[in-house]
Formats: sequence, structure tokens, C-alpha cells
Amino acid sequence: MSLLDDLLADLRAEGDQLYAAVAGLDADGWATPTPAAGWTVATQVAHLVWTDEVAVLSARSATDGDPAWDELLQRAAVDPEGFVDDGAHEVARTEPAQLLGRWDAARGDLAAALTGLPAGTRMPWFGPPMSASSMATARYMETWAHSLDVHEALGRELEVTDRVRHVAHLGVRTRDFAFATRGLAAPTEDVRVQLTAPSGETWAWGAEDAAQSVTGSAADFCRLVTQRVHRDDTDLVAVGAEADRWLDVAQCFAGPPGEGRQPRG
Repeated sequence: MSLLDDLLADLRAEGDQLYAAVAGLDADGWATPTPAAGWTVATQVAHLVWTDEVAVLSARSATDGDPAWDELLQRAAVDPEGFVDDGAHEVARTEPAQLLGRWDAARGDLAAALTGLPAGTRMPWFGPPMSASSMATARYMETWAHSLDVHEALGRELEVTDRVRHVAHLGVRTRDFAFATRGLAAPTEDVRVQLTAPSGETWAWGAEDAAQSVTGSAADFCRLVTQRVHRDDTDLVAVGAEADRWLDVAQCFAGPPGEGRQPRG
């Protein structure tokens, strides 16, 4: 199985888990507020629908020059900060059964579009162009993070599996980006990241002899880099000043720095 096949299989499994959590909800369930201010369960799912559909447009633009992508960018330029949220709120007004059907279609279309991209092709995006594997990783990260919000809103516990390695890897790779989004200089020293996977396996990045390190559970690291938990509520331990600063600004998603979560009372 190729890396892309593995990513798409995990993306499908994570989406299926969220789908199962919301499929039986009544109108009140869909309207349940989530930890994201102003977003209901419906808005969370709608955001995934909207972004999957936009990613399909991007992939098609990369292969056949579909003008729909350029038209989308023109609309985004009018309101760069609110464009994505507006899309989520608009799709959230869709009747739940239709919303889920639309998501099903978008998920299938995205997998087909990414699989069909010629080797070496990079997709246009709102930031730097992305490979098919990078897009699949980003879609997995968002699906997992928004699923956390939905499960929390519904008073349920999301089963965290070793699939979150994709989020952990992205979190490590975006260390310098997290500093840059805040106008801060990137760290100059290597940081050893060693995490305990949900299965108990050890995952590691960086040189073994690095003087600075981050250790703890992969689940907490992934929650932190997606800004679904406050650092104080994790088991993460930083050794070294730059590693310590990183945990304060960690962010693996595109866009401006988020406000993050407040510590649990």
C-alpha cells in the first residue's frame, strides 16, 4: 500500500467514525453548540463538507485547469478572513440528511481526485501548493480535530487510534510555521519529539542526542497542535527553552493563529 493509499484509508476511517456519531442526531443534536464559538455540530460537519468540495476543485484545477478554482479564489480575496467560515455557515443550513449525503459524495470525489493526480503534481491552495499526500494529511487532521469538537459537544469520548500519527507528524513538521504565523523567529536548535501512541508504541522525530525535547502522549500532542486543549491540561513535558516556547505557540493548521482553549477549571 502506498503512502497516499494509507492516508486515504485512514481519512475514510476517521470520517466514518464522525459520520456514525452524527447520523442519528435529531434537530436539537445538530444544533448543539461546540467548543468553537458560534459553531454548532452542523457547522463543524458543514466545514468538512465545504473544504472537501473545495479540495476537489483544486485537484481538478491542477489536472484540467477547471476555472471553478480561480473563481473561488476571487471570492476569497474579497474577504480572506471570513470566507471559510461563511462557507461553513452556508452549508450548515442544509437539511441534515442532505448534508450527510453531500459529505459522502465529497469524500468519495476527493479520494478519487487525489488518487488520479499524476505523480509529482501539486495542487493549488490558499497557501503554498500541496501534493496529494499533503492534502490527504491535512484533510485527516481537520477531520480528526473537528470530530473532537463534535464528540465533546455531544458529551462523548472520541476513540483515539494510532491513525493520529498523521496529525503528530504534521505537528512536528509545522513547528517553524507556528512561530512564523506569530511573527516570531523559528527555533535554531533541533528538538527531539518522542510520543507514546494510543497503542503504546513509541513514535519519535529528531536526533536522539538533541539537547531539547518534547515528550508525552501522542493524543495530547495532537490535541495541542490542533489547539483543542490548553497546554496546562496535557501530559507534555518540554526540556529546553525553544521546546518550551514551541508548546506555547504550536499550530498545525493553516491560517492566522487561533485563540486556543482555556485551561480547564
